[in-house]
Amino acid sequence: MKIFNTMTRKKQEFVPLNSNEVKMYVCGPTVYNFFHIGNARTFVVFDTVRRYLEYKGYKVKFIQNFTDIDDKMIKKAEDEHITVKELGDKFIKEYYKDADALHIKRATVNPRATLYITKIIEFIEDLIDRGYAYEIDGDVYFSTKKFSEYGKLSGQNIDELRAGARIDVDERKKDAMDFAVWKGQKPGEPAWESPWGMGRPGWHIECSCMAYDLLGETIDIHAGGSDLMFPHHENEIAQSEGRTGKTFARYWMHSAFVNVNNQKMSKSLNNFFTVREILEKYEPDVIRMFMLSGHYRTQINFSMELLESAKSALDRLYNSITNLESLLDNRENVSISESEKEYRNKLEEYKQRYIEKMDDDFNTADAISVIFDLIKDINININKDSSTQIIKDSLNLIRELGAPLGILQESRRGNIEEEIEALIEKRQKARSEKNWALSDKIRDDLKVQGIILEDTPEGVRWKRA
Repeated sequence: MKIFNTMTRKKQEFVPLNSNEVKMYVCGPTVYNFFHIGNARTFVVFDTVRRYLEYKGYKVKFIQNFTDIDDKMIKKAEDEHITVKELGDKFIKEYYKDADALHIKRATVNPRATLYITKIIEFIEDLIDRGYAYEIDGDVYFSTKKFSEYGKLSGQNIDELRAGARIDVDERKKDAMDFAVWKGQKPGEPAWESPWGMGRPGWHIECSCMAYDLLGETIDIHAGGSDLMFPHHENEIAQSEGRTGKTFARYWMHSAFVNVNNQKMSKSLNNFFTVREILEKYEPDVIRMFMLSGHYRTQINFSMELLESAKSALDRLYNSITNLESLLDNRENVSISESEKEYRNKLEEYKQRYIEKMDDDFNTADAISVIFDLIKDINININKDSSTQIIKDSLNLIRELGAPLGILQESRRGNIEEEIEALIEKRQKARSEKNWALSDKIRDDLKVQGIILEDTPEGVRWKRA
């Protein structure tokens, strides 16, 4: 298995620290609002990475934090006339509701920044003792000059950044690039006691502290959206390696943006769609199919048309599943034939092709293409004369390959049958109104789907071809 490591800018063979265990940290949401489709791509992508690692037999310890104290949260809480804790509690609950709906597996641990204050203070004290951080007027800053490898992840030119406008201007800092690991309390802000007075942690320090506490000094995979590469992940490396003197993360993974009209989707641009809104119109499998139809390192453009395309593609896959389920109904246990035993080998070939694609830096787009090829083959070769066992083998393989992607695990049989009955009723109404063109169209459309209508004295009956 190979992973594109952002640190080295190339694909590298994945070899975890422990042979059968993977320590994985993914930056989670700041819990002040519903998460949008752009956030969801990151969550879905790395949920898929985790699922596939588990499919390959690894035990994954998966940590995803909740940032529940920062400037945006303080302002939002003020606007809503509630405490920051109440705001965090509310949107953590809403996060779980939407993430569960998207079939995103729960993390092994979801640590909250505000529950790590004591350990964050200990971490900062260690940085000060080692000469990597300094205190000024109740604020504590990390000294980037002290960390000689600062910029190695993002490849940024540090001198240019130092002169650039992206860095907050604060004349008290020793260097323009230095960043806050502890912020002294401002009037009306939530704060905790510390050796430097009342205050709160800076954003970057929480992830370093949580990863250290829950996964150890060195982790296997650190992941997040590409917008976090600099400065967030760069600062995490400086803090963590400054404290331990050891490699913080062995593989860095970053998912690309979701664009709307070729602009990055973001709350600040007000061009975002929340997952909650989209789930009102589309089922979770559709959203995951849309997210995974492009390689995770490639930007994708969001539109309702593309969601509809994903829905149509998913419908084709589920139609095959439904047909296989129907073939298993009321069947005698027909023994598997010699030719079907050979066909099992062909099914195994599809499985190996799928694994090859996923082993190549989790190429979900190509893996989905393999599933479509498999479905096409099954539709041609599996029919009412096939044995029970080969039908089960085919159905099980589709489910198996869909599982790491978080799709194709449901049954649509009830919905399909309700739709057929509704169309039959619509056809009967058309016939009573002598609308023969509509009546014939409904019959022909159903026939294309493998549904045969029989007009009998007792009424219309249907069966699968």
